[in-house]
Amino acid sequence: MHEVVNDNQSPPKRPFIFYAIIALVVVMLLNALLFPTVMKQSVIEVGYDQFLDMIDSDQVKEVAYDESAGEFVFIAGESEDALGVYKTGIWPDDGQRLLQQLREHPDIKFSASIPTQANPLLSLIITWVLPILFFFLIGEVSYRWMRKRMNGQIPGGMGNAMSFGKSGAKIYVADEKTGVKFDDVAGQDEAKESLMEVVDFLHEPKKYAAIGAKLPKGVLLVGQPGTGKTLLAKAVAGEAGVPFFSISGSEFVEMFVGMGAAKVRDLFKQANEKAPCIVFIDEIDAIGQKRHAGEMGGNDEREQTLNQLLAEMDGFDGKKGVVLLAATNRPESLDPALLRPGRFDRRIPVELPDLQGRKSILLVHAKGVQMEGGINWDIIARATAGASGAELANIINEAALRAVREGRRSVTQEDLEESVETVIAGAQRKNAVILDQEKKIVAYHEIGHALVAAKQSNSAPVTKITIVPRTSGALGYTMQVDEGEHMLMSRKEILNKIATLTGGRSAEELVFGEDNMTTGASNDIEQATKLARALITRYGMTEEFDMVALETVQNQYLGADTSLACAADTASKIDERVVGIVKEAHEKARKILKENEAKLHELAACLLEKETMTGDEFMEVLNR
Repeated sequence: MHEVVNDNQSPPKRPFIFYAIIALVVVMLLNALLFPTVMKQSVIEVGYDQFLDMIDSDQVKEVAYDESAGEFVFIAGESEDALGVYKTGIWPDDGQRLLQQLREHPDIKFSASIPTQANPLLSLIITWVLPILFFFLIGEVSYRWMRKRMNGQIPGGMGNAMSFGKSGAKIYVADEKTGVKFDDVAGQDEAKESLMEVVDFLHEPKKYAAIGAKLPKGVLLVGQPGTGKTLLAKAVAGEAGVPFFSISGSEFVEMFVGMGAAKVRDLFKQANEKAPCIVFIDEIDAIGQKRHAGEMGGNDEREQTLNQLLAEMDGFDGKKGVVLLAATNRPESLDPALLRPGRFDRRIPVELPDLQGRKSILLVHAKGVQMEGGINWDIIARATAGASGAELANIINEAALRAVREGRRSVTQEDLEESVETVIAGAQRKNAVILDQEKKIVAYHEIGHALVAAKQSNSAPVTKITIVPRTSGALGYTMQVDEGEHMLMSRKEILNKIATLTGGRSAEELVFGEDNMTTGASNDIEQATKLARALITRYGMTEEFDMVALETVQNQYLGADTSLACAADTASKIDERVVGIVKEAHEKARKILKENEAKLHELAACLLEKETMTGDEFMEVLNR
């Protein structure tokens, strides 16, 4: 896409005459105040008699002797305003009378030298021309600097103050060569299908007008960060080949009340002038949050900006082909008036990609990277369950960087698998020094996870076990990858997962004793507790509470924070049930490990020797 620079503010004419007049006045003042009159007069040669008479009449003020020329130079005049520079000619050999006469006048000042007038042309240049040029140059530089500062081209400038009401939206014009197309967006087939109607309308608006159909005025893209909402908006503009206005919601929020509303008006004015076009507002929740009655500051800048946006969306004609796209990852915080039909008519979820979607995304980002033949993309796609498009792009880039570090010119399967682990658990800490006893504990801990998972049905198979420390702080980890894509989890699968999470601590207790259990299970405990609580409060999988929602989910796309929605005594019962579920899973894990204690020791010894085991190696030792 090409960015179009549209400067709506014509620069004012340069005030050349203004600067010239100021420079002239300043130079005249400097000449009058700083340069004495004596420097502007020529040197006058007089005879000795006249010189002596001027001494007697107290006209001589200052005298100096020029040894190189053999003459006196003196300043004299009848008044302070009529002083001049004189010289006496060659000094006579019998100058005793003159010396005596000078001594008789103590008011006369003797100097080392008397300043004399320089070359008239040089004096003109120094005292008039150069100061004028200097002040003109200073004025011109100051003028240019102030223009850039007021236009916001200099950080910390007054761009906002001098561009009141200007939207500041970036305008892109897409063409066939540089525009982002739907082919560049993978893993979002449903979202692309919904947006194809927008593109088709922009191509053939008469087809829709003939039947009386109207294009949705606004399309809201919602989803987790990194799923490709902005990329989809650019792809719509690229497919339609129309101007694309891009602005962030935070850019409407100004220090001065009313400026955000003025920016909204200017944005829609420009969009109507360039119709058909697409206006994209990223992170619209910055200005579209719910309004709350009764709060102080209800008439603040953000609310005025929202009100203006609502009015503009009601006012513009959808038949012109102005389409408003917006993106957010906090749809629950948006004002209901913004989401009603007639404004944002269509809401398109941009979810995390599934297995086939992840594979497609990996292939799109691998186009510009030198890849070795025979890459098994299915393995990488299965290992990255829950990853967004941005994370998958980062995995490809990390693999390319690893290949460069290793001195190769193409990316291998090993690079991709290692990059998955780097993104998930961090890079390897090759220089980390771990005590042998701690290394042994970590080995038993990870084998405990793997062994409990392998001995349970409906558990994801183990694909890798390692005790190599990672920069995320993990001293080791066990990776489980499902063969296919599972959208649902049964109660048995959840309980098995909780038991697998407790397997690490159970192995430590069995081998080293309860008094020697370590802090390495902290993350396992957190995940197990969260799963057990969700099983009760969100999934309704217990007899005590049945199918009752006991907590609400907030910020679905930003961490999915939860808060209990029940009485205090009910919350206490929930806590007791959570403890019971985790205890049962813990007992189950200890029982499995006790029954397979010999294999536990054998697998731990193998892991200590190799430091990293694949799923196949683990199963081979387990089954022999």
